[in-house]
Amino acid sequence: MKEYVPSPVDTQDVELPESLIALVEKIARNVHDVWAQSRIAEGWTYGPARNDALKQTPCLVDYDDLPEEEKAYDRNTAVGTLKLIVKLGYKVTFTENQD
Repeated sequence: MKEYVPSPVDTQDVELPESLIALVEKIARNVHDVWAQSRIAEGWTYGPARNDALKQTPCLVDYDDLPEEEKAYDRNTAVGTLKLIVKLGYKVTFTENQD
């Protein structure tokens, strides 16, 4: 098997503008919902501890009820995605306030 060597785009030099930082929590919440929807479709259910054999995880809860380390994982994904968008030269514009 060929060895896989990840090579993500280097975004360390990207500083997000304040307008995009405001999106991080909304994107993180959606990242969690997409993940949860996928797990539920695969037959996973809530359980007090992760159990792969029983397909149970304590993370099948509303984003607000996640432990901070799980929220941080989703926020990191959101920040990384936004930094990539900026690094690739795209611009995110707002046409109206989305709550």
